[in-house]
Amino acid sequence: MDDDHILPGDPPVAVALRRSARARRLSLRISGTDGRVTLTLPLRARLGDGLAFLREREGWLRDHLAQAPALIRPAFGAPIPFEGRDLLLCPAEVRHATLASDRLLLPPDPDRVAPRLSAFLKAQARDRLAAACDRHARALGRSHTRLTLRDTRSRWGSCTSDGHLMFSWRLILAPPAVLDYVAAHEVAHLARMDHSPAFWALVGDLCPGWVAQRDWLRAEGAGLHRLRLS
Repeated sequence: MDDDHILPGDPPVAVALRRSARARRLSLRISGTDGRVTLTLPLRARLGDGLAFLREREGWLRDHLAQAPALIRPAFGAPIPFEGRDLLLCPAEVRHATLASDRLLLPPDPDRVAPRLSAFLKAQARDRLAAACDRHARALGRSHTRLTLRDTRSRWGSCTSDGHLMFSWRLILAPPAVLDYVAAHEVAHLARMDHSPAFWALVGDLCPGWVAQRDWLRAEGAGLHRLRLS
């Protein structure tokens, strides 16, 4: 069972229902990444018992949701994060997304703001990450086979044994030094597929001061998922 239940109230709350063979008890979780609420039930638990547990915990759930950072939904006149700063979305007589200092100019159709912003951010992320990976790979004397972007929740990047690099496009929302650190981290895996002291020495060679960038991601990375493009 993987479905949604709507908890009535003001506002209604969507709760994902999930059964797990490893679960020994009912549990309710709010994702720190995107605020998604999940009710997990053991395989043999009755759905009615799970929904009763949800109602008992409704006060706790709503208190925590009220304290969570607000989601960012792109609209004209609203700021969005970009390279660690705020970028104001503005309508303009342009054919495609255009950077203008601290503004992003978009064609003046409010219904197309999100898809146009999505295309712009992913193109920027690909350009920045490709340049960073090429630079670090040259320094390392290695090469990667391809680079793909995804919207991952659990990791910012990965590297396979055949040199395929994958990154979250949301890195373009973070400060440039953070994006560069993640690129250096994954490129270093082209030489060492582990997290040994030798691996971290390579990361340090490619990205001096990487610890501060890693710490930024640990503290602030979940906030990059507040931007919703759908």
